[in-house]
Amino acid sequence: MNIHEHQAKALLAEYGVPVPRGKAVFSVDDAVAAARELGGTVCVVKAQIHAGGRGKAGGVKVVQSQDQVAEVAASILGKTLVTHQTGPEGREVRRLYIEDGCDIADELYLSMLVDRVSSRVTIIASSEGGMDIEEVAASQPDKILSVAIDPATGLQPHHIRRLAGVLGLSGASAKQLPKFLHGIYTAFHQLDASLIEINPMVVTGAGDLVALDAKMSFDDNALYRHPKVMELRDLSEEDPAEVRASEFDLNYIKLDGEIGCMVNGAGLAMATMDIIELNGASPANFLDVGGGATTERVTEAFKIILSDENVKGILVNIFGGIMPATLLPKALFRRRGHLASTNHLWCALRARMSMRANTYWPNPVWRSFRPTILLMQRRKLSRRSNSGGIRCQFL
Repeated sequence: MNIHEHQAKALLAEYGVPVPRGKAVFSVDDAVAAARELGGTVCVVKAQIHAGGRGKAGGVKVVQSQDQVAEVAASILGKTLVTHQTGPEGREVRRLYIEDGCDIADELYLSMLVDRVSSRVTIIASSEGGMDIEEVAASQPDKILSVAIDPATGLQPHHIRRLAGVLGLSGASAKQLPKFLHGIYTAFHQLDASLIEINPMVVTGAGDLVALDAKMSFDDNALYRHPKVMELRDLSEEDPAEVRASEFDLNYIKLDGEIGCMVNGAGLAMATMDIIELNGASPANFLDVGGGATTERVTEAFKIILSDENVKGILVNIFGGIMPATLLPKALFRRRGHLASTNHLWCALRARMSMRANTYWPNPVWRSFRPTILLMQRRKLSRRSNSGGIRCQFL
């Protein structure tokens, strides 16, 4: 789960990480009031969307006087920002963050994430802040340092010294780094975060370290332990199909292909997507219905897949060692009217109760739509057909 910049900063501030003062607003009038409340002559108006690259897209603007806040806020609020992370459709700006201006002497990069290779929390730092870290990695890889933290010992002084070196910190700024890092590291662990990215982390003219921007993502499987974090979820920033899938405990991620996938088991789902790619097509989604799927959940999975206008066919690959084979035909029978609009439906089914599943495939079901259906069942091969041109092949 992702949250907005202003929410991430509020959480990090609770752990002692220095952040500028600011206030989230949802209207132009509230933006003007927030700027007056902050005081000062310089403030920053920031679009709040779950995507990077807001500055390049015109979503972050420095305002030199409070009189300009209304004009700038009106130009951003309601605008659709298109960045390298939003896709061509972009994201509508529904909220703004009005923040104090900052005297920036240097911009640095700092992030903390779970490294799947080492199975450890890893800190990534670079002296080249304020730009995409991917660009730095491609053009100046020597400017990046990755430090894996042993969970048995935690963050150690020698880690901090190495990070201070690559960041180019010295004097008062270097002395502030231990507290800064410990705050982020504690937040990461206690909140079950999967990513904390501060880009840029700035050194002010007075030599202070400040998190000028912040991005946080959380482990979905641990959210039940953090009701306060759950309250920060912004459903308007998520794909509607993915939101509906989460309501039925379905693991669904929308992709750009044309072949819908319904599989039980993440590993099998990935293999199924690879098979589609190897045969010259592209998957339209990742969808794992799980081992404890019910008829209602499988039915809802079909609804979600069919809500994607790009889907031209559906590949169902079910290993039923952990779920009854009867669930699939029951769900298909419920959705037969909607499946009529698809060109093809392929099913691979290998399961306990697979022979009993045959009783759920009556001829009226086949006559209600015109797909090609492949069912894997105990290595037996048979074929059914009728005047409607429907064919059921058991592999």
